[in-house]
Amino acid sequence: MAHASYQSFGRIRSVSRRALSPDEGLRRLESSAGEGFLLPFGKGLSYGDSCHNDSGHLIDMAEADRILSFDLQTGLLEAEAGVDLQTIIMHCRPHGWFLPVTPGTRFVTLGGAIANDVHGKNHHRRGTFGAHVRSLNLVRSDCGEQRLDREGDPALFSATIGGMGLTGIILSAEIQLMRVPSLDVIQNVRPFGSIADYLTLAEEADAQNEYSVAWIDQLASGSRRGRGVLLSANHADDGESPALFVRRRQMLSVPVQPPLNVLNRPFLKLFNAAYRFSQIRKAGREVKTGWQSYFYPLDGVAHWNRLYGPRGLYQHQSVIPYSAAADALPALLAAAEEGGVGSFLTVLKRFGTAGSAGLMGFARPGYTLTLDFPNQGERTLRLLDRLDSITVDAGGAVNPYKDARMSPETFAAGFPQWPQLEVMRDPAILSDFWRRTALVCKANA
Repeated sequence: MAHASYQSFGRIRSVSRRALSPDEGLRRLESSAGEGFLLPFGKGLSYGDSCHNDSGHLIDMAEADRILSFDLQTGLLEAEAGVDLQTIIMHCRPHGWFLPVTPGTRFVTLGGAIANDVHGKNHHRRGTFGAHVRSLNLVRSDCGEQRLDREGDPALFSATIGGMGLTGIILSAEIQLMRVPSLDVIQNVRPFGSIADYLTLAEEADAQNEYSVAWIDQLASGSRRGRGVLLSANHADDGESPALFVRRRQMLSVPVQPPLNVLNRPFLKLFNAAYRFSQIRKAGREVKTGWQSYFYPLDGVAHWNRLYGPRGLYQHQSVIPYSAAADALPALLAAAEEGGVGSFLTVLKRFGTAGSAGLMGFARPGYTLTLDFPNQGERTLRLLDRLDSITVDAGGAVNPYKDARMSPETFAAGFPQWPQLEVMRDPAILSDFWRRTALVCKANA
């Protein structure tokens, strides 16, 4: 049926889309002879068009949302692909278990976390989400249902992790959770004045802490460019504080989309100044912080992407190798400043050496910079192309799971292994992203 909610989070192309139930989708998958007829869809939290299939049908996997088993002693959990991470957290939290890797939102589905091989603030310790997937059940149009693990079919298993839902429909997965004394964290705030200062602090912070993430004041210019705060943390030993727990029903919400972008430059300057001041006040002392505000700060405001107005937003997330970071990261920030487009949330993290658990994973040794921009048409697209160029020239990659417009050439430069995924792609499954990047590369080869 048509449903207005089947959008990507960026809402660049906001149209009504059709989605099938999981049962109907599986029936069509088994009988499908059409190329790219189907695509599994979680909750639309990808920013670009990797979750779109406007020439075919989506399958609403969020309806398949049961937890199938959970071992209290070992922390092994099996759940259907449509279960969101929030549900897993609340199910396991009373027993001292937590997600070993979590992205910046707890509302992504389990299948989405696997298909995008998401990373978190602790890549240096735990790698990507896919590293903790023990097995999964996958259905393909050409060979039916099969249970995959690293020993039985390592190639297809690896292609499915980070495979953007293209290798088949994930029905369920078994994941290994992480034992923690508390979900709350003890946070330490360290201000820095430049990217060079951050690079000095980041490696040390990773060595001493489970989690580490930096916020950058993207609108700071001149000698202040690259200033920010580094937020490192470890799980608290003394249990959770009820005062720090924010119930889901208490979330704020943006109920309607405003007619224009609310997150404009004057607002962002005020926001950045207020946020920086609030964090610097905590510097030099350990602060117990609720797990929801540390791991999922933006989840506290539902539908916050509506604040960008009817034209939506682009997210640009790049990964830059260690050796190029000192030059490329300042260049990316300078290009954003010169482009005159402010980023609401600018985040910088250091990836460890583990890389990605999947064939096509984005995470690799280096630093990842994330910028959010309002869609201002050609002006924004020119800026994004410039950011792509800096990234590729530095030997890095642009995150395909967050993208809505990169060129086939940029994609191939960052992911030269794409032909291997194309070989293992289910012929009945395709996305708009894969059509405009990999299939163009294939046609031009």
